[in-house]
Amino acid sequence: MRRLFLLLLPLLLIGTAHAKTLKIGVVAFQMSSETHARAAGAAEAAARAKGWSVTLLNSRGSIPESAAQIENLIAAKVDAIVLCMSKPVELDAQMKAAKDAGISVITIASGTSPHTLFDIQANEFQVGSDAALYLFGLLNYRGALMAERFEGNLATRIRGRMLDAVLAENTAVSVLASHSMARTATWQEDVRAGMGALLRREAGKYQGIWASFDGQAFVIDDLLQQDGVKKGQIPIVSMDGGQQTFARIRDPQSLVVATVAVPFEAMGEKAVAALEAIIANGAARESVVKGPYLLVPAVLVDRSNVPAEGKWPW
Repeated sequence: MRRLFLLLLPLLLIGTAHAKTLKIGVVAFQMSSETHARAAGAAEAAARAKGWSVTLLNSRGSIPESAAQIENLIAAKVDAIVLCMSKPVELDAQMKAAKDAGISVITIASGTSPHTLFDIQANEFQVGSDAALYLFGLLNYRGALMAERFEGNLATRIRGRMLDAVLAENTAVSVLASHSMARTATWQEDVRAGMGALLRREAGKYQGIWASFDGQAFVIDDLLQQDGVKKGQIPIVSMDGGQQTFARIRDPQSLVVATVAVPFEAMGEKAVAALEAIIANGAARESVVKGPYLLVPAVLVDRSNVPAEGKWPW
């Protein structure tokens, strides 16, 4: 037995060393967005805690920059890549190149690709419907809304579809005007200019505001507060959930009254745990997740259950 152990020891040490020294790249599409930063930061921290080598990159909302970063990671021969809120369809060539190079790719809130392992996301159908129904309830299912959309991301796109579905079944509520955010690199300015013009044009005609993610809600909240609108007059409901959002829900001046909070830190941690299971431990992908999506739960947060500063609702 001692001789057998000595013969196997080098193989055991090699496997242990590999498990502790995986080299991965984590790419956030736009680090100025809190959710991108939260998911990417959690993935980086979880990987470093395992002793892995991590390259954390920010694409700054640029498809060409993201493509170049992924290509550089492939050239650096990383073991895996985690893409946060990325664009697998637009980056199909890079996804295929990574797969051809034997590099495992997991995406977070990005949608899937035939070249990636799977996408980790909240059940955005639940997220979108929870937010829409909450806002409709505040209006007693009657009145006009302003909507700030974003079609360029899978999660926010689904949320918009769920708003449309709830609207279709509750015809006493209408969308008075809608702005669709088009730019990602300068998204705050996009929302400020586009929705700002609509808010001024339709002043006094709407009773609530729906925003596809919290960052948009912050911009709109600031605009309305500057115009003297008080909390309770025009409720803003959005989605994502974060410390800044919770602070606004607690703030007696802010018009943000609720969000559907998504645990982005858990998404980043689950991506790293999945890579460890599949790459380091040789587990089959199907043993980690069935199908193309690994779903995490979300929770609606309003004044009744908003956590204290620095705390989370899960």
